[in-house]
Amino acid sequence: MTESEVLAKLAAQALDEKKGNDVQILDLRGLPSAPCAFFVIASGNVPSHVSSLSDHVHEVVKKATGLNPSKVEGYNNAEWILMDYFDVVVHIFQQERRNFYRLEQLWADAARMEIGGK
Repeated sequence: MTESEVLAKLAAQALDEKKGNDVQILDLRGLPSAPCAFFVIASGNVPSHVSSLSDHVHEVVKKATGLNPSKVEGYNNAEWILMDYFDVVVHIFQQERRNFYRLEQLWADAARMEIGGK
């Protein structure tokens, strides 16, 4: 398993632990126009849930790998938080934003990866 795969699974498991909704890992490696290797996508119920999901991903990934995201965007309003780990980009949405942007449909050709023991 590559470092990127490990990181994507760690992030997804962290989101699942904190009750993130509909956690998905999209494997973009086979797509020529992909901006990274993996998208990890989840939803939170309200802004405080979205930000706590982001905080937990940061803690879990930092503890396991020592990595910090290179960039975090959207944390202040917590409608859509993007955490950039270069090869892995974590997207945490409020549900209405996720429905609007439909990343899973935009990247429908991407393979789906299993989350941990699921």
